[in-house]
Amino acid sequence: MELAELLEELDAGRTITGDSPLHGLMHRISQEALRITGELNGGYQEPARVRELLAQLIGKPVDETVTLFPPFNADFGKNITLGQRIFINAGCKFQDQGGVVIGDDTLIGHNVVIATLNHDLAPSRRADMHPAPVLIGRNVWIGSNATILPGVTIGDDAVVAAACVVTKDVPAGAVVVGSPARVVRSVTE
Repeated sequence: MELAELLEELDAGRTITGDSPLHGLMHRISQEALRITGELNGGYQEPARVRELLAQLIGKPVDETVTLFPPFNADFGKNITLGQRIFINAGCKFQDQGGVVIGDDTLIGHNVVIATLNHDLAPSRRADMHPAPVLIGRNVWIGSNATILPGVTIGDDAVVAAACVVTKDVPAGAVVVGSPARVVRSVTE
């Protein structure tokens, strides 16, 4: 089993059964993510070193305009795609197996959780995982302590208020509040 094969299955939204070789591979890759985030979060790092460690975590280059304030946790790492001029504040947690894409000029507040996996509801299959991506558009602002659930797309210029639980797509230019998040207005200049 290779990472590319696992990513293909995850990105296709195929169930990863709890007893499969892909599930085992996913856990092995998670150990690398834990090692890298342990180093990232273990003490002060210069901004360039933070980006270097983030690039190791996600397995691709990170633009020099990306800013991340540790601590940061990702339990997989290899299915995160970052645009330019992104700011990720301290305490964020990404469960990225299903895919996390963050567009240019996006701001992510303290302690935001992005989840991309659901476990099976059937008790006999509870270890099975169902991936679904989180897609965050351009120029989005996600407030502190928000939780974004699997399969959600957040449109360009949207605002997700602090402490929201986002269970469904957010239209471009919308402001959402609450749990579950609901549209309360549109963004205006």
